[in-house]
Amino acid sequence: MRLPLIAGNWKMNTTVPEAIKLVAAMLTELNRIDGVEKVLCPPFVSLVPIKELLQGSSVKLGVQNMYFEDKGAFTGEISPVMLIDLCQYVILGHSERRQYFNETDALINQKVKGAFRFGIVPILCVGEHLEENEADMTKVVVTRQIKLALQGVNPSAQLVVAYEPVWAIGTGKAATAEQASTTISVIRSTIAGVWGKEIAQRVRILYGGSVTQGNIAEFVTDAEIDGALVGSASLKAEEFLSIVKQAALIKARV
Repeated sequence: MRLPLIAGNWKMNTTVPEAIKLVAAMLTELNRIDGVEKVLCPPFVSLVPIKELLQGSSVKLGVQNMYFEDKGAFTGEISPVMLIDLCQYVILGHSERRQYFNETDALINQKVKGAFRFGIVPILCVGEHLEENEADMTKVVVTRQIKLALQGVNPSAQLVVAYEPVWAIGTGKAATAEQASTTISVIRSTIAGVWGKEIAQRVRILYGGSVTQGNIAEFVTDAEIDGALVGSASLKAEEFLSIVKQAALIKARV
């Protein structure tokens, strides 16, 4: 059984006081929810105070990006060495990093290696653009992204993958559970081809892209989908709590 995971990606939102207020508004309830792993991914500036708030709770902390070098003349970057005492997870290869900051599959591969080197679990994001989807290229795109991201990486069932169709991110237009499940099956099959079937069956694969409290049930009811990477809905305490609670209840029955 794969433990379901719900991760909140706050992106470039919340000041430090706002981040503290948001966590405080939902921490007690989040801590009561069993059967699902809960991860919050705030901006870097809020990591230390949020780590202190989460101390002793069941909620894990993640970051939204990192560089792969341990240290050096890389102005503005954050290394895995700086993060090992702060977080357990790191989002890598998000479509916004690929699109706006020109991150390549080769760079993401280096970041995946860097995360694993220091025991930080990567949440590796893959997904196709609208034109690729409409050209029936989804399988080709996600297969390429997975193979290149894992090239030379030692097999690890700790890896988390998030399938995020680019056309669904921040648009309010989510994929259907059937679409997500079909693509996630391709992703799992690709991982099996790289790392073997046993590891692939243990890797958790999430859906991301306009996830809300209104559609989370549709996704987590599917046995192939192990949870969600939640964007804007994770900035609303009541909505994020609803998403986590629904995931826990439904996955307990699936």
